[in-house]
Amino acid sequence: MFKNDVIELRQQAFVNGQWLDADAVEEVVNPATGECLGTVPQLNSAQVEACIAAAEQAYYLWREVPVRERCGLLLAWYELIMAERERLARILTLEQGKPLAEALGEITYAASYIQWFAQPSLLDGGATLPYGETPLSMLVVKEPVGVCAAITPWNFPAAMITRKVAPALAAGCTMIVKPAPDTPFTALALAELAQRAGLPAGVLNVITGDAQQVGAQLTASKQVRKLSFTGSTAVGRLLMAQCAPTLKRLSLELGGNAPFIVCADADIEAAVDGAIAAKFRNAGQTCVCANALFIADEVYQPFAERLVEKVQQLRLGSGDQTDVTIGPLINRAALHKVEKLLLDALTKGAKLLCGGKRWQSDANWFLPTVLADASFAMECVQEEIFGPVAPLVRFTDETQLIQQLRQQEAGLAAYVYSQDLKRIQRFARELEVGMVGVNTGLISDAAVPFGGVKASGMGREGGRQGIEEYLETKYIKLSN
Repeated sequence: MFKNDVIELRQQAFVNGQWLDADAVEEVVNPATGECLGTVPQLNSAQVEACIAAAEQAYYLWREVPVRERCGLLLAWYELIMAERERLARILTLEQGKPLAEALGEITYAASYIQWFAQPSLLDGGATLPYGETPLSMLVVKEPVGVCAAITPWNFPAAMITRKVAPALAAGCTMIVKPAPDTPFTALALAELAQRAGLPAGVLNVITGDAQQVGAQLTASKQVRKLSFTGSTAVGRLLMAQCAPTLKRLSLELGGNAPFIVCADADIEAAVDGAIAAKFRNAGQTCVCANALFIADEVYQPFAERLVEKVQQLRLGSGDQTDVTIGPLINRAALHKVEKLLLDALTKGAKLLCGGKRWQSDANWFLPTVLADASFAMECVQEEIFGPVAPLVRFTDETQLIQQLRQQEAGLAAYVYSQDLKRIQRFARELEVGMVGVNTGLISDAAVPFGGVKASGMGREGGRQGIEEYLETKYIKLSN
């Protein structure tokens, strides 16, 4: 594993253009080795309040900066990220654990959001309504929401920041980012590059500290006008309730439980490749990760056999090794959850086809696992696994399958493999999700809207819709 002593890690919070320390610190641990990578400050309540005040002061200046100039600064940030891509990826791998090739892919993906939103044409400038006494008497304009806060997860510590920050800054908002305590160094490295790109002080801030304390302050603040959160449904509900007294704008990308459906007419080899990509990327720790795999009875056996073959070719290890395809789970709690769900499935009749145990007892790795004969009675089908376990559920009736899937509270994504256009259209229409991948296991792109329905959240990130989340509509009536 490459050493963090040769990769400089920013170990201070970034507030109002300054790097801050605090009296207390918290350790950040490498999930692959258990070693301490460094510490970050636990900002106290006064420091968090000072950050909010600085972001508000910066907002009234930043909103007046012409959109072309704002977008120019975003492009400068994008170029610095791409120039520092390998260093950023190594930091990400150290604190998150994913293989370096995946980390490099995430940095490029993260940068693509900055490049996408650095387009002035995406900003809705409003309209003139031709129904007044004079041609210019009725105006509709778009204005930035104001100070925004983002609480981001550990599984994509770069992309989940840029997907929120880039549209906010392009729209004229300022942003306070609270990264996950497991992965703060990637966020701080991005902030350093933003400073080098010329972003004014207070426009982008990265604060570290106790998640509950910081979250409570951000949600209670009247100066913070919008909160964007990516994480679990349970925490999303809590934050939504905390935001209610101040009626904040919300974007919530919450838990997923994406069904991966393989129909009788599917291309089996393509479906297996798609399942590998959708299920085992980042050790199964992705928001849109395929959860249970629903396989038509006619192709169940050949699909299961081929999937096991390919899963057994996956290689675990430290992220700096070039031939590694799966890294560790983020921590012991994640490991214990996977083991609990697996035990429940085996107790209820599932059969283990491969994997099913830890790899190296003193680390957070879990062998890629395939379960046969899974069912809706099992927790691993009803809950988001967030680990490298693929339960295979056999189905014979598509209508019944759709009805069963509609009973699940999550609605983020789904995957469908079929060669029949009418069948594809039916699944795409009737599945209650925000995104559908057809004959592909990879669906995310900066140019398209990302988000879910039901308990998977509200709002969209990416696409033209992503910038609308950071704009308010104002009507102006002009009279002589």
